[in-house]
Amino acid sequence: MNTKYTYILLAALLMSFYFVPASAQQKKSAAKKPAITTAKKPAAKATKKPAKPTTATQQKTSAKSLGDAATAAADTTKKGGQTNGNTPNGAGLTEEIVVTTAYKPVLAEAVKIRRNPGLEDAPAFKAPLNYSPIDKKLSQDNNIRALDAMKRPAEQDSVLLNNYVKAGAGSLKTTYAEGYFSNGRDQALQVGGYLKHFAQAGNQYKQNEIKDELGVFGKSINEDYTLSGRIGYKRRGTYFYGDNQSGVAPVGYSFDPQKQTFNTISAEGELAKNYKDVPNDFTYALKLKGYLFSNAYSAKESNVVLSGFLNQTVKQFYAGLAASLDLNTTKDVAYSLNNNIVRANPYIKFQGENYKIDAGINIVKEFGLSDRFFIFPAAKLEFQIVPKYVRLFAEAKGDVNRASIQEYTDVNPFLGQNINLINSVDQLDIAVGLKGTLAPGLSFKASIFRNNVKNLPLFVNDFANTGNKFAVIYDGGKAKISGFTGELDFKAAEDFDLFGRVEVKDYKLATETQPWNLPTFKLTAGTVIHISNAVDINGALLFRGVTTDWALASSSSSTAPVSSKIASFADLSGGVSYKINKKLSLFVQVNNILSTSNQTWLYYPNYGLNVFGGVGYAF
Repeated sequence: MNTKYTYILLAALLMSFYFVPASAQQKKSAAKKPAITTAKKPAAKATKKPAKPTTATQQKTSAKSLGDAATAAADTTKKGGQTNGNTPNGAGLTEEIVVTTAYKPVLAEAVKIRRNPGLEDAPAFKAPLNYSPIDKKLSQDNNIRALDAMKRPAEQDSVLLNNYVKAGAGSLKTTYAEGYFSNGRDQALQVGGYLKHFAQAGNQYKQNEIKDELGVFGKSINEDYTLSGRIGYKRRGTYFYGDNQSGVAPVGYSFDPQKQTFNTISAEGELAKNYKDVPNDFTYALKLKGYLFSNAYSAKESNVVLSGFLNQTVKQFYAGLAASLDLNTTKDVAYSLNNNIVRANPYIKFQGENYKIDAGINIVKEFGLSDRFFIFPAAKLEFQIVPKYVRLFAEAKGDVNRASIQEYTDVNPFLGQNINLINSVDQLDIAVGLKGTLAPGLSFKASIFRNNVKNLPLFVNDFANTGNKFAVIYDGGKAKISGFTGELDFKAAEDFDLFGRVEVKDYKLATETQPWNLPTFKLTAGTVIHISNAVDINGALLFRGVTTDWALASSSSSTAPVSSKIASFADLSGGVSYKINKKLSLFVQVNNILSTSNQTWLYYPNYGLNVFGGVGYAF
């Protein structure tokens, strides 16, 4: 009996060591996958038999049976400890046994190492390194660099049109014609000519004007120098149509407009050395020009000017000499005189990255009409305040202005005979201002100035002696003229350009009380708009302030002089052109759109609304 219980206890102890680890593993596996159970079988009942001697095989079978019985006993404790009366010491067995498979780990294919590490100790390959240092200065890119010149693209048109003519007509008996002719594209020789015609008749009696101009030109470009020249002819015809309503006129005067014509034949030739980008370059130029002038009466004038310069460049220095010889002869009924001027201008120029300085003097000698000698300053300064955008400039200069019938009648064509001629002198002209670019396409120039002028010429009426003609007088002392000038050019794109200029002046005269017929305010502006390849629009505006003509004797009393005010006015004009094809185009121009009866000179009203149009042809 004791031997039987001893075997049972040993078998139970061995089974506990074997199945307890399996039971712990079973609990972990149960959380991952469902348990695999066997079919229910009734538990085997224990019987009491006497011990018999057994073989080794029988001992193994008995041990296995005892282990199963011990396992069943352990499971009964988990189910409330139910007992069976047939078991000793109150230990019962359950009626089913749960069997699980053993955990078998599986290694994923992705982590398997299928190659053996290399055990050879081979050195890494190093490519040979060959280099040479670059002898180049480090450049700073914080400043805006000037753009490199670009090659001009090829012309789109396969056939170049070198000649162009326009012709038209309109209101106010307007006739208009222009023509331009050239030999075409040639890098060595350019030859051409031009002609212009414009005529109109206003509403006032004999308010007629005609302008004709023609000329030829040529330019030959050689390897070292360029030779150019031109010959021209200009004719202007008008009438003294001013109806004097002041009552001041010579005895026996009656309004009968007389005809006036001006004829000018001019010519010029120039020889200049071509520019070459070489160090210490020597440059020169020589120019000869002149004209013959006459009017419908006895006035005649001839002029020849020989001018030139020599310039030597040494690094950043420019040293040179400019000179001219101005020979002039003027004749009228009451006089015949020579008015000659010689000028010499030695100078030195300094130029750096942010500055430019011109230092020199202007030596002037008069002979003929006057015999005077002057030395004037001739200096300029430019300095970049904002590099590439805004520059400060200052200028101080002086010169002698030759009195000329041709120049005076270009300004006022209603001058009488025997015009008084006195050379005026710009004793010192000083100007300070700014110029540059505010934004892409927006450039400007603004300056304030102060001029000291001796013998300032003034146009005044000479109605008391001529009825409706003007004369020239001079301020006898030194006149001081100060003011402001401003220019603005806004080019938003290739298809739009807007520009304008304003002048404001203040006159302090020595002997005269007013700057006769000189405006203190003047504004000019214009625009060009390219709508499309076929349509272009242009416009222009002129606004002139109030002017004053000198005193006239009152119609009621010859001893009570009064001055005559000429009101300010605005003159607006514009036009449009339409290009039908490469050769044919149409145009329309409208002048004095506001249709104001303004006057530039006393009792000489300007032309009213004028509309004309025509056709243009290129070939």
